[in-house]
Amino acid sequence: MPNYENLLVEEANNILHVTINRPKALNALNQQTMRELAALFGTDYANRKDLTGVLLTGSGDRSFVAGADIKEFLGVAASGSGEDMARKGQDVFFLIERFHRPVIALVNGFALGGGCELAMACHMRIAVETARFGQPEVNLGIIPGYGGTQRLNQLIGKGKAIELTLTGNMLNAVEANHLGLVNYCLPADEARAKALELLQTISTKGPVAIEESIKAINAYYASSDFEAEASAFGRAAGTKDFAEGAAAFVEKRAANFKGE
Repeated sequence: MPNYENLLVEEANNILHVTINRPKALNALNQQTMRELAALFGTDYANRKDLTGVLLTGSGDRSFVAGADIKEFLGVAASGSGEDMARKGQDVFFLIERFHRPVIALVNGFALGGGCELAMACHMRIAVETARFGQPEVNLGIIPGYGGTQRLNQLIGKGKAIELTLTGNMLNAVEANHLGLVNYCLPADEARAKALELLQTISTKGPVAIEESIKAINAYYASSDFEAEASAFGRAAGTKDFAEGAAAFVEKRAANFKGE
């Protein structure tokens, strides 16, 4: 089994249990974690036809993934590499979305920004009752860049997607379930069991049919404009507002946006 720095990986009954393990950072996505997710889904397990599926969660009980690592983001504004960063992040999440076996996100706490985008890239989402979802990037003077402007529309519709993206407000697990953002909202002691139940049911079906179903369903959404998102993210990342917003977040103060 491959070794990872920020991922804990266990396999049981042909189910891969993957835990993002950066609890001190609330499992925030840094570039090392993104590289490891790319390796896991893109190469290390990409040809494992005997797998039933993947259960993806975050370590601890506070956070699934609380967003991207903002301290790394501070370098984006200075380097002018925002669009490239967005494209690379999208590519990682495409690997998850297009994985040949079902990937279920077990959302055990905050799923914000990149964390919400990661959960949406999975094929299904099961939330514990304390989970919280949101795309709060506007608070930093930036936009979702890892597919959030596209997949949120797909799951909850244009009106609510615009509302959540422009306000940065969070949804609780019950609201997320009502809107269709998650498949199930359950107590913590029942959520994992439900995910395993779904994967066990899927394991009794035809493997080729499972793989082809994932491809066919994804094909319906192939016209989504992730390129436009990456370009828009790059433009926003090059603004003084983003530099101010990211700095304000790190310094735990209110941002003073100038519209520049």
